Amino acid sequence: MTKNVDLDVLIVGAGFAGLRALHTFREQGFRVRVLEASDEIGGVWNYNRYPGARCDVESFDYSYRFSEALEQEWRWTERYATQPEILTYINHVADRFDLRKDIDLSTRVRRAAYDKVTCRWTIETEDGSRFTAARFVIAVGQLSEPKATTYPDQETFEGRIIYSARWPREPVDFSGKRVAIIGTGSSGVQMTPIIAAQATHLTVFQRTANYSIPAANAPVTEEEDRAVKADYRARREAARNSPSGLGFKPDPRSAAEVDPDEREAAFEAAWNRLGFGFALTFKDILLNQEANDIASAFVQRKIAEQIEDPGLRDKLVPRGFAFGTRRPSVDGGYFKTFNRPNVSLVDISETPIERFTTNGIRTSDQDLPFDIVIYATGFDVFTGSILKIDITGREGQTLKAAWAGGPASHLGIAVDGFPNLFFIGGPGSPSLLSNVLLSSEEQIDWLAELFDVARRDGIMEVEATPDAVRTWVAHVNERAQQTLYMTTPSYYVGAEMPGKPRVFMPYSGGVRGYRRILENTASNGYEGFDLRRHESLREAS
Repeated sequence: MTKNVDLDVLIVGAGFAGLRALHTFREQGFRVRVLEASDEIGGVWNYNRYPGARCDVESFDYSYRFSEALEQEWRWTERYATQPEILTYINHVADRFDLRKDIDLSTRVRRAAYDKVTCRWTIETEDGSRFTAARFVIAVGQLSEPKATTYPDQETFEGRIIYSARWPREPVDFSGKRVAIIGTGSSGVQMTPIIAAQATHLTVFQRTANYSIPAANAPVTEEEDRAVKADYRARREAARNSPSGLGFKPDPRSAAEVDPDEREAAFEAAWNRLGFGFALTFKDILLNQEANDIASAFVQRKIAEQIEDPGLRDKLVPRGFAFGTRRPSVDGGYFKTFNRPNVSLVDISETPIERFTTNGIRTSDQDLPFDIVIYATGFDVFTGSILKIDITGREGQTLKAAWAGGPASHLGIAVDGFPNLFFIGGPGSPSLLSNVLLSSEEQIDWLAELFDVARRDGIMEVEATPDAVRTWVAHVNERAQQTLYMTTPSYYVGAEMPGKPRVFMPYSGGVRGYRRILENTASNGYEGFDLRRHESLREAS
């Protein structure tokens, strides 16, 4: 049944960010709804149900901070939570705070248009429902739009094809099966050891060898649980005041200046405990080529030690780009899996996939039979899920056209020409260069204060100024140029999709630095934003 609903705030996306925004804005007394395309909440943790899916941020930190009662009552079982546990947590939060009553599931947003007369957005869904809202908040995540990877003659394949980012909900039985995994990013790395232990044979197709750090996962002991909960506020504040949102600060010295024995000990400790945080062992690993070369050499050596076959070792050890300039994976025995007799590697940079056959895949030098082919080829990151919605601004311009040369925003939150439209975790914010949940909560709390100010002062329109957008984009680029990120083609710079603008997408200035910018913006009267009252409209209402 179609709907016509009028709201104060409409949110798209019922993942971590969307649910937090719903709770926060609803507590302020706003009329709020969330539209979610799936028939379940959870966002990325609802869709990515592949074997081995696990967070690379520690569970105590990859969780909501808005409720001390929630913090105390929830019991994480592992240091790095699995997808099922994270999804259980999300559903617990939705039930505990009665969020479901304000969520429309199986409701995909098709288009949204701004009315400059009423200062409201009209949002249309695929089922023909219409929603109008004073504030339009997009919380669709960065890793939400999978690449629709295909190869010629795929439709003739008589086996099963699965995309990791749209994993089936029913269990997939790999026993007795010949399985292919195409892609060696985080998804491929995480699922490889588990599928290898079940399948008759597993073939991994790799284009580029990537760095991966041991997940260093372990059960959360009762002692650890009590210790964190005894002073959770301090842990949260440490995370908020760290560069990454992971709660620890790098050694302030350069990796190149530290005594080699001391440096080796620091790297060894980080390798065995920090997971993704290894890149922050020293302050300049992502800033200084010499320091990065040293860190890269350590990681390359540690990877090589795990691989027995010299030929495989040469293919699996990453080379030719700086460690951390592509997001490193965290793994649970990925490299050692290639020592198994039922696991093989195909380097498609040498022998590319040509097409599917009825019973498998043909590369440039062989035919390989498979029962199941898994695409773990990643996402259209940062902008793919946003631009899937047809968004039209004040003067009839679409967001897709406005971003034709790359995403441009103020603070990663707002765009000129699109009043009352706000992004959580959007391009131009720390997002995937940080603990993304913490960064999202910072933005949501900041927006909540802005919405309060607008309500108090009768503000009808909030819009980023063109100058503010240009200044912020320049600042994002300036900070990126101070790092090594720009030296490597990656999804950080739009290199994951053919034809995508090659611009740096996230903000590399750190969680703490970004939060201070948000605070200063607010304290300076929301500098960089036009706050318009539209007195005639207010009087008419």
